[in-house]
Amino acid sequence: MEWRDQGILLTTRRHGETSAIIEVFTPSHGRHAGVVRGGTSRKIAPILQPGAQLDVLWRARLEDHIGSFQVEPVRSRAAVAMGNRLALAGLNAVTGLLAFCLPEREAHPALYTQTEQLLDLLDQPELWPLAYLRWEIRLLNEMGYALALETCAVTGTRDDLAYVSPKSGRAVSRRAAGDWADRLLPLPAILRGEGSAPDGEIAQAFITTGYFLTHHLAKDLGQKPLPEARSRFVEAFIRRSAK
Repeated sequence: MEWRDQGILLTTRRHGETSAIIEVFTPSHGRHAGVVRGGTSRKIAPILQPGAQLDVLWRARLEDHIGSFQVEPVRSRAAVAMGNRLALAGLNAVTGLLAFCLPEREAHPALYTQTEQLLDLLDQPELWPLAYLRWEIRLLNEMGYALALETCAVTGTRDDLAYVSPKSGRAVSRRAAGDWADRLLPLPAILRGEGSAPDGEIAQAFITTGYFLTHHLAKDLGQKPLPEARSRFVEAFIRRSAK
């Protein structure tokens, strides 16, 4: 068995004396693990950095075996990430969430394309937070937790939508929320693809997407805690905004 693809490196861990086990996210084979022989060597180890774009050749005797990878670098993102604290936090959030929630060997080509586009914006810190927010929305969609924000869940109207139901992920208008408003999640205009995306609205949107990542996605995966890298990125973004 063998296949060749490009992929984004998610995780690396040592295996034995000289090898490494890596996980890559590929468009055709999803999140896929394999052994890289000599992965701890001076030649290969610098290539195996989270977020790196790799050309990978996977081989195994049987399809359900872990198999082995041969890797060639396509594009490294380490230098850009290391040069900017927010970019590094964002890169770690993306790779951490993908490794956390993607089913093994299940293709998500649309999510892969958006992930690659997002990581290619690492050197544009003004664009990154909004692009990352849109990526989180795509991630929720792909994992089966799409937000329905076009009409009010109570009245069916499109006017004055201000909140999101934490249970259903549907929009709620200000009038329909009434006394329940303090139990609902914020619905800034940017979550509906509207407005100029000020930092304050993006921070509000992170509260809402973070709730569904934590209380729906992570919970359904067996009460696993969400990767801390996500909260570290949001905190770094808020600190930058405060300046």
